[in-house]
Amino acid sequence: MGKMEVERKTTGWAARDPSGLLSPYTYTLRETGPEDVHIRIICCGICHTDLHQTKNDLGMSNYPMVPGHEVVGEVVEVGSGVSKFTVGDIVGVGCLVGCCGGCSPCEKDLEQYCPKKIWSYNDVYIDGQPTQGGFAKATVVHQKFVVKIPEGMAVEQAAPLLCAGVTVYSPLSHFGLKKPGLRGGILGLGGVGHMGVKIAKAMGHHVTVISSSNKKREEALQDLGADDYVIGSDQSKMKELADSMDYIIDTVPVHHALEPYLSLLRLDGKLILMGVINNPLQFLSPMVMIGRKVITGSFIGSMKETEEMLEFCKEKGLSSIIEIVKMDYVNTAFERLEKNDVRYRFVVDVQGSKFEA
Repeated sequence: MGKMEVERKTTGWAARDPSGLLSPYTYTLRETGPEDVHIRIICCGICHTDLHQTKNDLGMSNYPMVPGHEVVGEVVEVGSGVSKFTVGDIVGVGCLVGCCGGCSPCEKDLEQYCPKKIWSYNDVYIDGQPTQGGFAKATVVHQKFVVKIPEGMAVEQAAPLLCAGVTVYSPLSHFGLKKPGLRGGILGLGGVGHMGVKIAKAMGHHVTVISSSNKKREEALQDLGADDYVIGSDQSKMKELADSMDYIIDTVPVHHALEPYLSLLRLDGKLILMGVINNPLQFLSPMVMIGRKVITGSFIGSMKETEEMLEFCKEKGLSSIIEIVKMDYVNTAFERLEKNDVRYRFVVDVQGSKFEA
């Protein structure tokens, strides 16, 4: 998957160094291969991972880098072997554009755990050519890594679901937490966290938002429909909630203590880590031994789970809370994201943007 054919040009906005500053960049785009889908990009969400990658926070960035992995667009061309899509379809592309197809995860349709997975950007195709993301006019992607956006779902609403939505949906599904009546906690109310509240509520759960301040209390309870809201430093309230939750989805992307949240879990409760953190997290072993609690992680979701999640969101009428911006605002958007100044996901109107400096 991901073989480069004849090169052609497109334009995106790229970071050139760890400053993370993006500016227009023209680069090669491969010709549509037999199983490829050529997509004219309409919009693209901004994820906290984009910030990590453009600033080389994980020490693995390659430049120039066009970020963006919550991509929605229109199919303008399909390869001769493409059976799932036709010209004019509205489709989405998430975090991955390739995998080996033969390892154990791939055979189980869990390609996000393939050791040879190919990222949507900041990676290379099998022939060594770089991948570039959705802050661009167009992309060419193997059909396996493209999903149809359900009819009637607004494109700008669909974009954050391709990462934030499936990142929450996947562990709830995998760990058997889709059944109604459960009590869950959402730690951190950003792009992923706000979708966590919405999806968990749609599954029939009692949902408590755990935050560092009161700043988002009203939005969590009134706009997102959370049942309760607690500040992690409020020892009295945290003690009141001890041993009450079946799971906590931890979306915090910076170093933080785990013990306060482990105390909230009941017997066999699960703390599911989702934030990308480059410093070791610590906990005292009795915190998990007493209560047979589980600290685990989950990574985005499979293509099958993405399709399931989109249909679930359509059925339940779920949408993201977004702020739409143009491409020339993207650097400001990244600055605001770093300060947690967004409710709750930026989406770039790629189609309506100018690409010159």
